[in-house]
Amino acid sequence: MTSQGQSSSFPSDDNNGQSSFRGKLLTIDSKLGNQDVEGLKFLCRDCISHKNLEESSSASDIFDHLLAQELLSEEDPFFLAELLYIIKQKSLLRYLSQSKEQVESLLPTRRRVSLFRNLLYELSEGIGSENLKDMIFLLRDSIPKIQMTSLSFLAYLEKQGLIDEDNLRLLEDLCRRVVPNLMRKIENYKREKASQVVTRPTDQELESLHQREEGPFSHSHIEQLLEALPEAGVYRMDRKHRGHCVVVNNHKFTSLSDRRGTDTDAEHLRHVFEWLGFSVHVYDNVTKGHLDEVLQEYKCHPGHADGDCFVFCVLTHGKFGAVYSSDGTLVPIQEITSHFTAQQCPGLAHKPKLFFIQACQGEEIQPPVFIEADAVNPERVSPSLQDSIPDEADFLLGLATVPGYVSFRHVEKGSWYIQSLCNHLKSLVPRHEDILSILTAVNNDVSQQADRQGTKKQMPQPAFTLRRKLVFPVPQEKLEQ
Repeated sequence: MTSQGQSSSFPSDDNNGQSSFRGKLLTIDSKLGNQDVEGLKFLCRDCISHKNLEESSSASDIFDHLLAQELLSEEDPFFLAELLYIIKQKSLLRYLSQSKEQVESLLPTRRRVSLFRNLLYELSEGIGSENLKDMIFLLRDSIPKIQMTSLSFLAYLEKQGLIDEDNLRLLEDLCRRVVPNLMRKIENYKREKASQVVTRPTDQELESLHQREEGPFSHSHIEQLLEALPEAGVYRMDRKHRGHCVVVNNHKFTSLSDRRGTDTDAEHLRHVFEWLGFSVHVYDNVTKGHLDEVLQEYKCHPGHADGDCFVFCVLTHGKFGAVYSSDGTLVPIQEITSHFTAQQCPGLAHKPKLFFIQACQGEEIQPPVFIEADAVNPERVSPSLQDSIPDEADFLLGLATVPGYVSFRHVEKGSWYIQSLCNHLKSLVPRHEDILSILTAVNNDVSQQADRQGTKKQMPQPAFTLRRKLVFPVPQEKLEQ
């Protein structure tokens, strides 16, 4: 039987783990300055009491409160990782076995710091000492004559009820007069807040509300209110740039027939996606080795972090589930799309990734002279199209044709599918149509086209794991026809 003294000399594995974790927290504390501690206290205002925050003089004091409230643990250190990320102490994430990319990929679904508090912190970083003096001067009648930092100034406005997440008038007026460049952060906040998913009450909740005769709203009033709610789930489209659009355009092949008319498709894609705000990169006659290099480049592209979206177009020969490189190598579509999963490409996590494939997906048909097919030695197979995209959210794969069939390309005017896609983007984006509605219109258009004899038809098919509507902002410049 073990004595009490012996027991205290040999702590349990759990205590060892806790001690090790607290040691890491103490190390993080030692590397944070007074300004960092002030930032942590401000960001924790919604989850730690005002009294406890006032009494906290170090980061470790804050960590203690987070541990006590089970907002932080060795098993789940994400909240602290989020805080360190926001205060730009990303190098300290390694003590939590986290990386900047991991935090960025998890923020959309796991964030604890509200959008409003995050906005105020970002604004505080842009309010210099002279700017702060000017703001305090403008509000001198309602601001106490005490020493303030930009964070304590914003905290005071919030505490007095002069600003809140739905009332930014005073803040907008101050920024507009003193620091106009901060207005963009406020506008971004408004858009992101408006795009947050609105949860519709269940039928049971609606019925409960309906039965409360003393309530101010009738059932019909509630239904009208629900109809007026903003559309839920729209992908964010207000970052620094729209994103990159890659076009692989294979015209000539070492062992396959030339694809006449494909340059017309590539030019139209370049024109339209530049109009939509993308940085377009066209690669002609891409070998398998070159394709691997392109995929690796965009998989690791630093520009994804500040982009809204990513587009990858392939114009080539193909058969079901795969496309040909210019040197005749068959490349599975899934091999292309898998480079851009959240794990492989963290910069695109939770952002829409669109892939458009102009290539046959089935048996070749001998067409008239003015039409060619993009199929090469096809096989009669019918696996699921969904197998070509990763089993995770935010992907869209648009194929020129359904499994088992050829797609057609005019030797001068380009392919039916790409030309229809470009035309409908030009006409429907200004009408605020989402991408799936646009692709539905493309399906209808292409399905009605036929060769000169009226015997050859084509039906495009999209597969997607999008979680929200994708609506491109209407470009300011008019696209020349």
